[in-house]
Amino acid sequence: MIQEAIKPIVSLTPTAVTQINNLLRKKGNPNLYLRMGVKGGGCSGLSYVMSFEEASTERDQVYEQDGLRVIIDKKSAQFLEGVELDYTVKNLLEGGWKWSNPNAARSCGCGTSFTPK
Repeated sequence: MIQEAIKPIVSLTPTAVTQINNLLRKKGNPNLYLRMGVKGGGCSGLSYVMSFEEASTERDQVYEQDGLRVIIDKKSAQFLEGVELDYTVKNLLEGGWKWSNPNAARSCGCGTSFTPK
């Protein structure tokens, strides 16, 4: 049985929701799930990962935020609890996804990986 999360594990800002919806439109399938997680690697130990998938699995926690269906595997959830994901376009060099992770002891300079506390 798929475990439904009571509250969002990762909080998406309105700008992030808009950007994800833009990506879903480009994919041509608005029914896809947004998968978020972490994997080993990167400058600081764990890297953030995001993809679109058609279905969740038994290992996933599922929740909805602003109409987006989000899935996070249980192992990644422990590192992503309380994270805020934003999307910004300051300029060509500094724009993109911004992860604010209260579980990170430190993050790499580009913000795509972190060392857990």
